[in-house]
Amino acid sequence: MDTQARREHVFLDKQNPEAYEALLQVAKTVRATAQEAGLDRRLIELINLRVSQINACAYCLDLHTRAALKAGETAQRLSVLPAWREAGLFSPREQAALAVAEAVAGLPAPHLREQELARAREHLTDDEFGAVSWVALTIGTFNRLSIVSGHRPRPS
Repeated sequence: MDTQARREHVFLDKQNPEAYEALLQVAKTVRATAQEAGLDRRLIELINLRVSQINACAYCLDLHTRAALKAGETAQRLSVLPAWREAGLFSPREQAALAVAEAVAGLPAPHLREQELARAREHLTDDEFGAVSWVALTIGTFNRLSIVSGHRPRPS
């Protein structure tokens, strides 16, 4: 990163490591909650990716694409994730989880959000619904941290 970019950004995770560590603990708890609710790592990573796409967080997109592939996700499904509704490659449960993630990330108008969430509830238990919501909220926080800090993907 060049000197000008360093002056424009404060790496919040380095500036306030105690707060960052607390956020990492939240993420660890949310991941465990999601797994206890029956969400596998692939679905968790799909949620992380979809929210990161909405928030345009390059760093998190890079990180979670690699994690999704490692968890067994396919390149085809990752490539069509922004068009998941039209792709025909996602199960009703996955579609419900992605709908909840988008509603949490984007907070559409209340009546649209309620309709979307009601449809999702047909395919998700209370525990799954809560876990998906927490995953989406948590990755949204990490997206903002990375964007504000100016984190960039590392060349592979």
